[in-house]
Amino acid sequence: MNTLPHEKEIKEYVKTIDHLRKKSENNPIFAGEIQRLERKLESLRKDIYSNLTPWQRVQICRHRNRPHSIDYIQHMFSDFEELSGDRLFANDQAIVGGFAQLGDMKCLVIGQECGRDTDDRIKRNFGMMQPEGYRKALRLMKLAEKFHLPVISLIDTKGAFPGLEAEQRGQGWAIAHNLREMSRIETPIICVVIGEGCSGGALGIGVGDSIGMLEHAYYSVISPEGCASILWKDASKNVEAAAALKLNSENLLEFDIIDEVLSEPLGGAHHHPQTVYQNVRQFVEGQWDILKRLPPHILLEQRYNKYRKIGQLTTQSHFTSSPL
Repeated sequence: MNTLPHEKEIKEYVKTIDHLRKKSENNPIFAGEIQRLERKLESLRKDIYSNLTPWQRVQICRHRNRPHSIDYIQHMFSDFEELSGDRLFANDQAIVGGFAQLGDMKCLVIGQECGRDTDDRIKRNFGMMQPEGYRKALRLMKLAEKFHLPVISLIDTKGAFPGLEAEQRGQGWAIAHNLREMSRIETPIICVVIGEGCSGGALGIGVGDSIGMLEHAYYSVISPEGCASILWKDASKNVEAAAALKLNSENLLEFDIIDEVLSEPLGGAHHHPQTVYQNVRQFVEGQWDILKRLPPHILLEQRYNKYRKIGQLTTQSHFTSSPL
């Protein structure tokens, strides 16, 4: 298991407890010591995980064992029928989508997929979509609209692919086109930020009626490393950048950018994925129960107003009145 820097002390306790358990198989003398260490371990976990910095939470979000979109599709949905291609250029493997069923709800699910091992990551371009990926996502959402099915969008990307070939094929236009068209789709769109949500790469499939976000996911205009490189010309300032960006779920809830924070098990989603699948499912089904009652024109009006009201503006005068 990949151990994060803030979990090293926890790992040492776990190793000690495991060692004592092996020693005590035929000798109950260690039982009391094991129980004492287990109580200390539980207290240590609660202390560490309740005082995480923004950067430490980004590290949890990037944990190699954190559930990906494919895991959510596999464990939450049934009868998934994958659809491929944008009908213009290619099938972008960085996005997975198709018709599925969630309980009694028939829907269309799309999700950004980073891949697991090296070969899979390369095939999926590390979850960074190209123009054909955004066209593919929009094509599937239009199908959902045609058949009056809700769209479930799972967001998890470091950003849109920044390569020359993507720019030559109209990367910026593809994202902008999705933003406009998603605001007009006459069927409910429920978005969930399950991992990294960076820049237009995330927003290109993130315009919805309701947005949920996992507790240790992050959603930002840029990654902490990218922000540090621009502001301080030093990517090692990522810790300061993560704090300044206000990219954690509670920050975004305060700014009305998301609608609900979905809790994760102690230490992150990778510690108990089934709990996270259940929390995401409850959010999606709860939102669907609300949104399915709205006629299309009300749905679109509320979606429009939602994005018009996002954010908070603070004005401050830089001038002071001079004494008379």
